[in-house]
Amino acid sequence: MAADLISFARGAPSLDIINVEGLKAAAERAFERDPGGATAYGTSIGYVPLRAWVAEKHGVAPEQVLVTNGSMQADAFLFDELVDPDSPVIVERPTYDRTLLGLRTRHGQLHPIGVDDDGLDTAELRALLETGVRPVLAHIIPNFHNPAGVTLSAGRRTELLALADDYGFTIFEDDPYRDVRFAGQPLPTMQSVSDKVIYASSFSKIICPGIRVGYLIGPAELIGRIAKRATNTYISPNMVSQAIAYEFCVSGALDTSIKTVQVALAERSARLADELRREIPDARFTQPEGGYFLWLDLPADVDVAKLVPAAAERGVAVVAGADFLLTGGEHSVRLAYSAVTPEQITEGVRRLAAAIAAVRG
Repeated sequence: MAADLISFARGAPSLDIINVEGLKAAAERAFERDPGGATAYGTSIGYVPLRAWVAEKHGVAPEQVLVTNGSMQADAFLFDELVDPDSPVIVERPTYDRTLLGLRTRHGQLHPIGVDDDGLDTAELRALLETGVRPVLAHIIPNFHNPAGVTLSAGRRTELLALADDYGFTIFEDDPYRDVRFAGQPLPTMQSVSDKVIYASSFSKIICPGIRVGYLIGPAELIGRIAKRATNTYISPNMVSQAIAYEFCVSGALDTSIKTVQVALAERSARLADELRREIPDARFTQPEGGYFLWLDLPADVDVAKLVPAAAERGVAVVAGADFLLTGGEHSVRLAYSAVTPEQITEGVRRLAAAIAAVRG
């Protein structure tokens, strides 16, 4: 493997677009203003000021918010609460690999529904529901999908909400990328217009992954039950991280950080799309309007099981599409552009194209 690895594998921002100075200042303020709250066990609901800030941001009561150790912890608590063995659950095809892992670990009965340029195929979902399947939950990544990079359109959101009403299932709006939009117009959250929706998000993509702070929004009664589950799991989440996140948010550093990330990712996404069109013209993709990821469909004669090691030999890392699917994905890869500079993107795509040529050869 080449020493100068260019990685399109990890969905994390590069250090140059993380506001380290803002984090240092937020940490200092957290310990100066609330040393007791930052250093105590706290309660399972999370750091109370941050909980209130999240509630205000989303226009809900604080009792509807649980602040967790990252949004994956929020996902896990919700799955434990709602998904029993053999519970029917709707997932997108493809979807985040850790979602598949979490639901399969709980032995949910998974029903994958396809994703296209407008997000979840609601016509396919309706057809499934008309066969008699009655899901307890539909897991949806509405904005800048991981791994597909697409956004659920306004029309599809309306159709999905109507299906949830008609067939009595809960929508889990898993939305960590919403604020990382660099093109197009933002859409309202589904949670803001329907009580059939439980919402989760994270500060990992807009502050830094190491902060490990996420949150869950839902009916107060459900959040209360999950808070008891959280108490039994870890007493309380990380108060230090949550106090720092709170100070970062209220100081205005969050808004500055989001703008920095948006500008950088817009440039990187555009560079990646341009290089793919030039170097791998027979591949297909949807250029994202935000987020970290682009899904690349390759011609049928490109076996990704062979491509991944061939790319690694040339010093470029990608993730096989099959990792995000129950079946299929043999000719697709996910490319994360968040951690690579524009110059690295140009060289990385060149190496990937060489690996594709070698596999075809």
